[in-house]
Amino acid sequence: MASQRTLFQEFKKGIWAENPVIKMLLGMCPALAVTNSAVNGLAMGLASTFVVICSSAIVSIIRRFVPGGVRIPTYIIIIAGFVTLADLFLRAYFPVISKALGPYVPLIVVNCMIMGRAEFFASKHPVVPSILDALGTGTGFVWVLVVLGSIREILGSGSIFGVTLLSERIYTPWVVMILPAGAFLSLGLLIALINYLTQRRQGAH
Repeated sequence: MASQRTLFQEFKKGIWAENPVIKMLLGMCPALAVTNSAVNGLAMGLASTFVVICSSAIVSIIRRFVPGGVRIPTYIIIIAGFVTLADLFLRAYFPVISKALGPYVPLIVVNCMIMGRAEFFASKHPVVPSILDALGTGTGFVWVLVVLGSIREILGSGSIFGVTLLSERIYTPWVVMILPAGAFLSLGLLIALINYLTQRRQGAH
């Protein structure tokens, strides 16, 4: 029972308490660059989740066999292999999304969130906890990117996931929200709101 509770904690910490974007400020490049729409945020989040889960599992399996001096290059090669799979999958089955994401899918290789989970958790823990840790981290990454993408798409285009919510007859889109400045503004306000809610919750206790 205690073991199950611990495994659940490994999963849920990445969703909120150790969220890679809003708490640890990792993976900021894709969080800012691709979230001009909800679907782009979802695609990037899912691709990153696939990579972090698969790479963490492999790193955990081979952790006892990799010499300390070459562990970082080894992890990068493992991550790059799964990034290539994710990139090829998007190009083959979702070419429009792949084109919209541009170079940011290949850049998952240098995402500090993924390397961080490999180095600081998967390399020190068994496979199951490592997978759950990665799954929680990926889930946290996905929801932040989808929320950011939704906010920016609604305010910047009047739509969400391509579905029009606000007609241009009654709403003038804020073009700035789908530009880089809108990314910084949205993320900053989201982090501020979450910090405020967290402090209020702690104060209530």
